[in-house]
Amino acid sequence: MKTDRLMAFTDGVLAIAITIMVIDLHVPTASHWEAIQPAVSVLAAYALAFINIGIFWTNHHHMVATARRVNGRALWANLFLLFWLTLMPFVIRWIGLAGVTPQPVAAYGAITVMAAFGYMWLERELILAEGTESRIRAVVGSREKEWVSFTLYGLGVPAAFFSPWIAIALYIGVSSMWLVPDRRFERWHSLQQSEAHPDKSR
Repeated sequence: MKTDRLMAFTDGVLAIAITIMVIDLHVPTASHWEAIQPAVSVLAAYALAFINIGIFWTNHHHMVATARRVNGRALWANLFLLFWLTLMPFVIRWIGLAGVTPQPVAAYGAITVMAAFGYMWLERELILAEGTESRIRAVVGSREKEWVSFTLYGLGVPAAFFSPWIAIALYIGVSSMWLVPDRRFERWHSLQQSEAHPDKSR
């Protein structure tokens, strides 16, 4: 099975998830700056979640574009990843109602932990689908970056009950690691383009 339908389906689902988050942002009825203060926490949570979904989407795009084919297990791994990412609007709404408090911040961490697991599972299934000829296996290598991110997200969950801001700092730290699309795939795609169009690379 080719990868184009998997990518198109993922694009549509994530676009809907982001749209739902925007709908949950309520515009203040007053015109003074103080009126927006109650919405600051949900706006900050929305920004972090938007960036996080964007990071998963860009890296998902680069990874799947590298794969030659997908199988049934890869489809289920992708659905698992999307399930957790589509829970982002729920936890953003919770933070908007409860503020930056331990439970919703920990829930955000739990969702990102499971999404990170889903991404790693999808990566593994794409590698297995291609066997020894897997281009993803050759590009990714040790997967150390994925495991570091997964661990830091996991640490953010218990940290939220000591200090939600420590947990948020961990979440932001992981996001900053992936803010630029995975350079391993970037280098591979650049190399492929150079080999396909050698005159343009000069």
